[in-house]
Amino acid sequence: MIDLYYWPTPNGHKITIFLEEAGLPYKIIPVDIGKGDQFKPDFLKISPNNRMPAIVDQGAAKDAGGGPLPIFESGAILQYLSEKTGKFLPSNTREKFKVLQWLFWQVGGLGPMMGQANHFTRYASEIDEGCDHSYGRERYQNETRRLFGVMDRQLADHQFLAGEYSIADIASWPWARAYKNYDFDIADWPNLKRWHQTMKARPAVRRAIDIGLGINPPQDKLSEEAKKNLFGAGQKR
Repeated sequence: MIDLYYWPTPNGHKITIFLEEAGLPYKIIPVDIGKGDQFKPDFLKISPNNRMPAIVDQGAAKDAGGGPLPIFESGAILQYLSEKTGKFLPSNTREKFKVLQWLFWQVGGLGPMMGQANHFTRYASEIDEGCDHSYGRERYQNETRRLFGVMDRQLADHQFLAGEYSIADIASWPWARAYKNYDFDIADWPNLKRWHQTMKARPAVRRAIDIGLGINPPQDKLSEEAKKNLFGAGQKR
């Protein structure tokens, strides 16, 4: 059994998509980041960076030391689960690193850049009304456009990012699907659009998104408590 510490963010969706695709039994333990659950001592023992997702594999293999195995950071979780199940990460060295380079590209580039673009586009002016946030908004939206171009070129002659469906796609899609937050027209990247639609149509992907909607339905506006815990004093703990 996998205990999944989760909230329906792009990084959270990565893990539910994998678990649904692989058919692994798992239990969701909600971590409401708007209420500050990520700062609770019990969670910090599992995820010292006070970020979710995190997992505890209650049935870790003997070569993993036996007993419950905690893992934080979404990329590490995906790699661990792939190696545990033998799914969505090739064993052949050449093919394996085709996948891993795109996984690391996502966790080091696409996710952080889109996260900042989302912040400056949707939240910064509301949190700091007296400041001109146009530079930050344009900087990170432009970088997101560049990264979408990287994906579009790769997908021109690949069905999925590394050839076969893999954890690179599972990691990237929950972020790329948020293009509407920036008023982007995905038709500007036709290969990315085709891949997005293919991913969206997968039954396991749909189930994972529905799970998230059931836990935290969309909200029009963040509460003051959520702003504090996501962007303010709570982050300094």
